[in-house]
Amino acid sequence: MKQLLLGTMLTLTATTASAEIYKFDPGHTEIRFYYNHAGLSEQSGQWTVIGGEVDFDPANVEATKVTVTVDPASVSTGVAALDEHLMSGDFFDVGNFPEITFTSTSASQTGDNTLTLVGDLTIKDQTAPVTLNMVLNHNGPHPLGDFFDYYKGEWIGVEGTADMLRSDYGVGMFAPVTSDEVRLEISAELRAGGWE
Repeated sequence: MKQLLLGTMLTLTATTASAEIYKFDPGHTEIRFYYNHAGLSEQSGQWTVIGGEVDFDPANVEATKVTVTVDPASVSTGVAALDEHLMSGDFFDVGNFPEITFTSTSASQTGDNTLTLVGDLTIKDQTAPVTLNMVLNHNGPHPLGDFFDYYKGEWIGVEGTADMLRSDYGVGMFAPVTSDEVRLEISAELRAGGWE
């Protein structure tokens, strides 16, 4: 959700930096989903527990590797009854399938600060490919690093979008009345080396 899935990263501008492993900042990473509700309105939700990492080398952007993990039980739509239904066996079945994963399989630089990331999305043990269109917003020291130790170091900021069919992943109840098509938007900040 907010311009991904998944999280997914690159550094597309020339720099002298070397390859790094970037970790998601949990307080500034969002994955949102958007869908049409019976033709009446667009509705949305998000997952709030997200992990993973990005292996990124600005000298070799197309070697970028991304893994994202999502806790489906962290779904939040603002409607408690809907959240409970989404966690049930009708949808994400979080008791039996406690993790959603994305693993990149290829990366292609498409512009000075854009990249297409293809990977395998797995929900409820059902895997299908998804394509993320990514934008690199930032690559370098965090603007808040001079004020807070938490933000020291090298950072990237990214946004991405992807379209998917939820029925490909075993969560197609009520489709197509409520749209099978879902738009994912990812917005993430990542720190080189994480915080360990």
